[in-house]
Parts: sequence; C-alpha cells; structure tokens
Amino acid sequence: MLLAAYNLVAWLAQPLLRRKLARRAVAEPGYGEHVEERFGRYDVARPEGGGLWVWIHAVSLGETRAAAILLAALRKQLPGMRLLLTSGTATGRAEGEKLLQTGDMQVWQPWDERGAVRRFLDHFRPDVGILMETEIWPNLLLESAARGIPMALANARLSEKSLRGAERGAWLMRPAYAALTAVWAQTEADAARLRAIGAPSVSVLGNLKFDADPDPALLARGRNWRASNTKPVVMLASSREGEEAELLRQIDRSTIQWLIVPRHPQRFDEVAELVQSQGLSLSRRSSWCEDGTPSPADVWLGDSLGEMAAYYAMADVALLGGSFARLGGQNLIEAAACGCPVLMGPHTFNFHEAANLAESAGAAGRVADFSEAVRAANQLVQDVAVHTAMREAGLAFAAEHRGAADRTAESVVKLLQGSLKS
Repeated sequence: MLLAAYNLVAWLAQPLLRRKLARRAVAEPGYGEHVEERFGRYDVARPEGGGLWVWIHAVSLGETRAAAILLAALRKQLPGMRLLLTSGTATGRAEGEKLLQTGDMQVWQPWDERGAVRRFLDHFRPDVGILMETEIWPNLLLESAARGIPMALANARLSEKSLRGAERGAWLMRPAYAALTAVWAQTEADAARLRAIGAPSVSVLGNLKFDADPDPALLARGRNWRASNTKPVVMLASSREGEEAELLRQIDRSTIQWLIVPRHPQRFDEVAELVQSQGLSLSRRSSWCEDGTPSPADVWLGDSLGEMAAYYAMADVALLGGSFARLGGQNLIEAAACGCPVLMGPHTFNFHEAANLAESAGAAGRVADFSEAVRAANQLVQDVAVHTAMREAGLAFAAEHRGAADRTAESVVKLLQGSLKS
C-alpha cells in the first residue's frame, strides 16, 4: 500500500519535473536536451550483437569521475563490454560523454516512476547495473530485481545523517536496499551503516577516487600559472553557496592571491558578481590570455570545468569547500594527490573517514571557521618546512590507499559470472 502511494506521487510529480527541467535549462541548456529520456522514451534503439552490457549510473560530476576510474579497470577485465551510462545532472552527462567508446550508449536516468523505469529496462536490457556511491532509487532497484538484473552499489557511502533519513523512510528504503545484489563500501563505517539499513552482501573495497592519477598536463599548467605570480596562492576549492561571502569578509588582499573555484558551474556568474560587489578586482579563468597566464586581480575565479588538478597545482593551500557550512565537505583526495595541503572546516560528515585519515596523516588540518582558516593559511604559506611536510604527506596518503578500482572491477566480473550461471 505504501509503495503504491510512492508510485502515485512519482507519477503525479512528472509535470513538476518537466517544469523544473525547463527552469534549469535557462542557465544550463543541457537540462533541456533529450527530456523524454527522463520518462523512459528513446529515439535510439539498443544496438544488438555481442558484448556484455554494463550499466553504470553516475548522477553528477563527482560520481562520473569515480565511474571513469572504475570503467578503465572494467574495460581491462571485460574486453568487448558495452557501456550504458546514465546521468542525472547536466555536468555529469557532459563529463560522461568523454567516457564513451564505439558501441556505448548514454541516456538520462529514468525518473523513479514505475512506468518510466520499466520502459528503460525493457528498452536497454542491461546484463548488470552499477549504481555509484549513494544512488538508491526504489523502483529502479525493485524492477531490476524482478527482471533478474544483478545490481551493485559501488564506491558506496552512507553518512550518519543519511542513515537517519533512510530509517525515517524505512518502509520504502529498506526494500530498496535489500533489492541490491552486492554493496562495495568505501569504509568499514559506511559498511556498518549500510548493513543497518538492510543492504545485503556488503564488503569494503576502498574509495575509487584514490586510484585517480592527476593529468600531468594539468599539473604542468597549474605550476605555470603559479610561477607567473609572486604571492602565495590560497584556493577555496569546490565552494558552496554562502561560503564565498564569508571568505570575502575575512581575506587580506595584500599578502595572499585568492582563488575561488565554485562547486557548481551555474554559480560562476553569481560568485563573480559577489566578488565585485565587495569592491575587489576579479580575473576569471575564462578571460585569461591564450597562454593561460592569470591577469592581476584581488581574486581569481576558476570558472572552468575539468581543470581542478591545475587549480590544485597552482594553489599553495586549499580551503575545503562544503566544510565551512553544514554541507558535509567535498572530496579532498584529489588535492592530496596533487600535493596541495588542505585546511578543512568543521563539517566533513560526507567524507568523514577520508577527512580523518588525511588529518591523521598530516596532509590536512582542521579549523573552526573562515577566520581561523585565513590565519592558518597565512602561517602555512610562510612556514616552508611545515608546508613541505604537508605536501609530501598528502602525496603519500593518496598513494597508500590505492587499489579499489581493480578490486571493484573483479567484483563486477564475479557478479556477472554468478548471474550468467544462474
């Protein structure tokens, strides 16, 4: 009865979803493309022929980058596989296009309404489904289980806050988690929470993001940018709404070159206006000259996609976005792998273990607020010995935890073998 109520709400909400997509498409045109795919209606047929169809769902940019790491390992272990990639956001879909090879397909994630999900599964008929990190959708999982499609949650994480939310909706979420075939968690703590909400066959394989190798060309680009500037560079990395304004109230423009890289590209213009409204001069990455040399300004704005490694290579210190407001933080593994020391705010519950491990390893420091962060950053860039130690600790920390991609790919192969035998 309760599942029927959920399905009714999902069905009734479809016009609202269409309006939401239309509004978002004004700022991000990608949301206005292929809209009918969201409702399980497709212009292209699933290609017939050989090869296993591996379906990976990566909702947004971060999950897509984690999926790319897994996919590289999968293609080695499953030569000839075909990828069906689904996304939920425009940035995730744009990033996912880079992963496609001949014979692969990419569409939007179907809205979690029973009819849309059934049309999606009937159309594409994947051999296995891999949901990245936190993507639990009741109809998607229950309908896949009904068709005998093995479904895994890879690079899985579940915070205490999310567990409490799932327990409040246990009537819906417990059956959804139970419909999974396997769960491959990032940490033991994540595994314990996933078991508590009813997920079966939970194992700990580590965090895929440790296996990402920073692009050497991007690292070189960032170092070249840094060499063009005499001041130390401090970056607010993957900033979220409200954090930029708080930082701008604290900064000292005389000794530090500030760099802000917003988490979401649709906020680039908003952050630019915010900086200028504070009487600060601004230079946007998109306006730098052809050789990429930053223009002089109080604040540089990283308004580009796919250059995060370059920004970390440019920065002497990174302040971790999402950790100063109650948003749970962001992934700091890439910063460590690029040799960039990190200062975190108090809120890192979405990446609890990685943040604590980085702090214990000496790759990151914890501060209470932006005021303390600015003071700590100023001290750090002036202390060569401490800065060098944090940089080297970050590189060692990132290297120490590698291997999740191969372990996860091997688990996918075993899952497929078990499915094919049955």
